[in-house]
Amino acid sequence: MPAKSDDHGKPTMKSLLIVTTVIEAGAGLAFVISPSVSVSILVGSPLDTPAASTVGRVAGAALLSLAIACWAAHGDGRSRAARGLVAALLWYNAAVAGILAYARIGSGLIGPAIWPAVALHADVVPVVLNLG
Repeated sequence: MPAKSDDHGKPTMKSLLIVTTVIEAGAGLAFVISPSVSVSILVGSPLDTPAASTVGRVAGAALLSLAIACWAAHGDGRSRAARGLVAALLWYNAAVAGILAYARIGSGLIGPAIWPAVALHADVVPVVLNLG
């Protein structure tokens, strides 16, 4: 889903927040509904204990919260709250890209979605830095 851009070709904050809403809501629902399957697709290893599944569901709830915050802010992209949310998105996407890249390279985890997830999160960082 390409981000909409302004007249100068820069992505808009509104489009970033809408795209983030859709992606994180989908991922959040997947983790809440079926954390073991979601984690297995992501990193190639299922969650084997009730405690691990609980943590997976908590992660899903956090992603849904992020999606809700992005949706709530998408109509007022120039507010201080929206700018703070985008700053948090910058950190979140950089951190997730790094953590997942390390999971693959450093820990040897190999799920079918790990590199696409790294690429998706890493691609958001320059978009955030280039917002118009």
